[in-house]
Amino acid sequence: MHSAHWDAVSAHICARCWSDDHAITSASMNIIQRYLVRRTLRKHGIAFNQWHRITSQLPLVCALSSRQKARLRLLCTLLLKKKVFTGAHDFVVNDEMRICIAAQACVAILNIGLNAFDGWLEIIIYPNAFIVSRDVVDEIGLVHHERRGLSGESWGRGPVILSWQDVQHDSYTLRPGHNIVIHEFAHKLDMGSGRANGQPPLPANMPASEWNQALTDAYNKLSERIEHHQHSYINAYAVTNAAEFFAVCCEYFFTAPQILQKHCPQVFQQLTTYFKQHPL
Repeated sequence: MHSAHWDAVSAHICARCWSDDHAITSASMNIIQRYLVRRTLRKHGIAFNQWHRITSQLPLVCALSSRQKARLRLLCTLLLKKKVFTGAHDFVVNDEMRICIAAQACVAILNIGLNAFDGWLEIIIYPNAFIVSRDVVDEIGLVHHERRGLSGESWGRGPVILSWQDVQHDSYTLRPGHNIVIHEFAHKLDMGSGRANGQPPLPANMPASEWNQALTDAYNKLSERIEHHQHSYINAYAVTNAAEFFAVCCEYFFTAPQILQKHCPQVFQQLTTYFKQHPL
């Protein structure tokens, strides 16, 4: 990217990435923030050839316009600087893995800003599905010990955990309704409100009542269809709870928006406003 264009785009994106649409009242603070972002982009910028080679294989990125791709590259650079990528059990995490994950995560926040991913630090990568053991309380209060294989998980103010095998499976070929990176980072957006409950922090122009009504109605409709053994038009895992419903809807929003718009039009409209994107 030409340096003048890089500066122009980075200046435009600074407020989105660091102030998250909140007005900056101090001119000096604004100057400092812009300086820090530009310094990060210059010192840690992703080489264009490397960026193009990796992201040209990602359908979620290929679908973007040139202007959106330029913005995504900047956001991705800042995310890679702010987060720590760790390989589990000595698994070696290379630049391709980091860029692949960060680029898709930043597709979701392309127009809402990097601050949406504040409050946590680490992304842990396993080579494949990982086993978790935990105690689960059933409906009548009995405690059961479970061992489950997972492809991804998000912990409160803790890390995002991903299986690289599953990231690869979802990233390099578009799988309608399935993208583990989008799913787990959607949980992080959701947790911005304090806990994962399907209600991420909403911008001022989005009434929470309309959001809750749209998602609740769609959740209940899907639950009823599954209960009556009817065709599940989106992944039945969505009815696990409100948090999973939101995360699954986000997967459809970015990988199969036509399905979400057809079967959950109110949810699709809410997500269009929330993400400030129209993937169709």
